Amino acid sequence: MLIARDYVGYMADEVVKRLLASKMIEAPSAESLAARVRTVMQDEVSIEDRLNEEVREILTKHAEEMRRTGAQYQEMYKKVKGELARQRKLILR
Repeated sequence: MLIARDYVGYMADEVVKRLLASKMIEAPSAESLAARVRTVMQDEVSIEDRLNEEVREILTKHAEEMRRTGAQYQEMYKKVKGELARQRKLILR
């Protein structure tokens, strides 16, 4: 994760404030819109965290096989993560 979770709330508030100020959008309540934007941004930021956890679970299940074949954990981690990201059409940094 490249963005701190605490910063996401601030960014959401700023995005909404600037969009409203520049009259690019209209909203009956800036607070409710900011809350919705914050939720969506937090979900987006946590996608890679969930993917990393899934990769760790997969590699844990295959740990014995990796030991037998001499596969390096870091190498397999990158490969599995890349493949899952490709399958799900995720863009990761």
